[in-house]
Amino acid sequence: MHITQSAISLNVRDVDASAEFARRHFGFEDQMASDGFVSLGHPTAGVNLIFLATGLSTFRPAEVAGPAGQGLLLVFVVDGLDAEFARIQTSGARVVTPPETEPWGERFCQFADPNGLIWQLVEWVDDVVPTTS
Repeated sequence: MHITQSAISLNVRDVDASAEFARRHFGFEDQMASDGFVSLGHPTAGVNLIFLATGLSTFRPAEVAGPAGQGLLLVFVVDGLDAEFARIQTSGARVVTPPETEPWGERFCQFADPNGLIWQLVEWVDDVVPTTS
């Protein structure tokens, strides 16, 4: 299989709110839009985000057309996590988790968009002090 492009498609109550959050805080740009959906690309992410209005009649399969969110994390690995956290927090995004570092070297922070989607930034760090049992 040769995959030529990838996208994540999420059903949300307010397409414009999630799209604006992605543009403002994460640098995504419009690729395509119509009534009830928007497709966003990013110059460096290598994935498109598509937001679909919950309840679109064209959504298939219809039995799973509910809102995205519970248990879903949109995760982006970045350099300079602390600076990105400060920038995004200062620009008004709701902080879910301020920067913290897991014992295995994953430093992360999380924000919530107006639809409740969780956006997570990750930076891998090498100087983690091992914990002792």
